[in-house]
Amino acid sequence: MNIDLYGFGPALLAGTLMTVKLALSALLLGLVLGLLGALAKTSPYKPLQWLGGFYSTIVRGVPELLWVLLIYFGTVSLMNRLGELLNMPGLELNAFAAGVIALGLCFGAYATEVFRGAILAIPKGHREAGLALGLSKGRIFSKLVLPQMWRIALPGLGNLFMILMKDTALVSVIGLEEIMRHSQIAVTVSKQPFTFYMVAAVIYLGLTVLAMIGMHFMEKRAGRGFARANQ
Repeated sequence: MNIDLYGFGPALLAGTLMTVKLALSALLLGLVLGLLGALAKTSPYKPLQWLGGFYSTIVRGVPELLWVLLIYFGTVSLMNRLGELLNMPGLELNAFAAGVIALGLCFGAYATEVFRGAILAIPKGHREAGLALGLSKGRIFSKLVLPQMWRIALPGLGNLFMILMKDTALVSVIGLEEIMRHSQIAVTVSKQPFTFYMVAAVIYLGLTVLAMIGMHFMEKRAGRGFARANQ
């Protein structure tokens, strides 16, 4: 069955590439924020625990769409003032950067809890063994804690990434030309909403399936040494 895309096929392809770029960029930012948040919440220092808890609670308590709008529109005056100071009139945060920050911020808040649970699941005896071997705290974290934490956290992070992939559609409200934005434009021109929204749904489904396949291989790779040790 041939589907008439009214010449919007290349635009939808470009929107798909933009969606993937946005999702991966937000993922990188979110992983960094999530790891920092988890380390703060598991820190022995109360101020860091409060800071990590404040971040994860506040961000998770506000819908992702509102974060996209707040970050995009809320930075307008700030960027204008910064532009005046730097003698760069018209300085602004573009839609892509705002989307990366908003989605990365939200992903990081949920990833904080995933990483925190993974850290707490690692037996304390492993750290004590590292200290007994004379390893520094940095090497204990990088050589003992981080690999185990990654293996434990990977399934949860995979689920969060699939949610993030679909949440990229929210950035269409600030004009970023990803899948949903191009679909909306195509619907306006062609007056065929079912066709283009169904195509968008198939594209998102395809991206989700690819992400699931990628996560399967990553989980398999991360658990290789653990599986051998239990044989």
